[in-house]
Amino acid sequence: QVQLAESGGGLVQAGGSLRLSCAASGRTFSSYTMGWFRQAPGKEREFVGGISWGGSSTWYGDSVKGRFTISRDNGKSMVPLQMNSLKPEDTGVYYCAAGPRYNSGQFTSTNDYAYWGQGTQVTVSS
Repeated sequence: QVQLAESGGGLVQAGGSLRLSCAASGRTFSSYTMGWFRQAPGKEREFVGGISWGGSSTWYGDSVKGRFTISRDNGKSMVPLQMNSLKPEDTGVYYCAAGPRYNSGQFTSTNDYAYWGQGTQVTVSS
């Protein structure tokens, strides 16, 4: 089992940057596929980016490709999400999630992820 806590959200102007962090607890963190999702008011939760358990593979939602970067530090049990060139449509609550263990698949569905953090609010003003 793993517990997750996001931080780093806030208010930023369009074109700016933010770096979110996800801190994980649990000795098995390094075995989990990790992902970031977001949810805007009145919309479904949307996949943002994922990273394999070893960190060698990353994948992104089409709306953030080229602007966002996901990484992981298994020694520190952290999963940062660097967000650049932010747009007002990036506004939402951002969630960190833990998915399948020891699996190299590229998972993008909320149903693939069993553990979730509480979320951190990101607001991008125009």
